[in-house]
Amino acid sequence: MAIKITEECINCGACEPECPNNAIYEGGVEWALADGTTVKGDVTLLDGSVMDADQRNPPISNDIYYIVPNKCTECQGFHEEPQCAAVCPVTAVCLTKCTRKRLKYFLQKKKNCTYKIFKATGLIRQVIFPVLARVLQNAFAFF
Repeated sequence: MAIKITEECINCGACEPECPNNAIYEGGVEWALADGTTVKGDVTLLDGSVMDADQRNPPISNDIYYIVPNKCTECQGFHEEPQCAAVCPVTAVCLTKCTRKRLKYFLQKKKNCTYKIFKATGLIRQVIFPVLARVLQNAFAFF
């Protein structure tokens, strides 16, 4: 996991509404991949296992807010930086470098989703290829 909420968390809740993936939960609350998303059916997780999107899972933390690793994309494709870290008043969000494998996975997910949308409208060459080239160029610049 590349982003984690540490024990310094004061449970203010500022991070939860900022997450574009609904990956942040209050301590003690069960989570599901489908919560706050349009995800349905079986989903292949980062570790290769398969989970039903509606399956309720035990909380990762009972005392403080927590981030579900399989829902968090580190705001890739949404914002310049993880929004949870940007709004945290006590810097309780711990960031580590995103591995190339995770970054490649997130960019591929975004590309697949965007490709399906633009394929239907016929804008692949006009919009997607230039944007994707820019995203990849910027994403791998820090490696």
